[in-house]
Amino acid sequence: MVVTCHTLHVGGFNCLSVRSLFVSDFLRSYLTVAIFGGVAVALVGVLLGLGSFLRPSKPNATKNMAYESGVDPVGDMWSQSNIRYYVFALLFVLFDVEAVFIFPWAQRLETYGYFGLVEMAIFIFILVLGLAYAWRKGMLKWV
Repeated sequence: MVVTCHTLHVGGFNCLSVRSLFVSDFLRSYLTVAIFGGVAVALVGVLLGLGSFLRPSKPNATKNMAYESGVDPVGDMWSQSNIRYYVFALLFVLFDVEAVFIFPWAQRLETYGYFGLVEMAIFIFILVLGLAYAWRKGMLKWV
């Protein structure tokens, strides 16, 4: 309930204080986000429920069997992986995320001036040092 007036007095409160008793403008913006979030969650629930109701369900042993890339499972399903693959993926993620920091800087280069250029040169130098270290340790060899 929002009271819009200039001279209304209710119980000793003027119009603005009655309005602020219900919901402030600050909370109203969060209420809008909460309503949209609730509608989104409800829509997802309705669509998933509708999909589970409409799809055919014919389970059998072949469908429930675990497989990897279309190959039938053989053995006890435990195998040791080489740590090199994990480190390779970690290095990829590291340099990929660092590239995300470079793009906004490149768009605002003129605003930052020489200070921004020197800071980014230091940043890239540290990245190159990390890459050289990984290369020297042999972490970039796939096989």
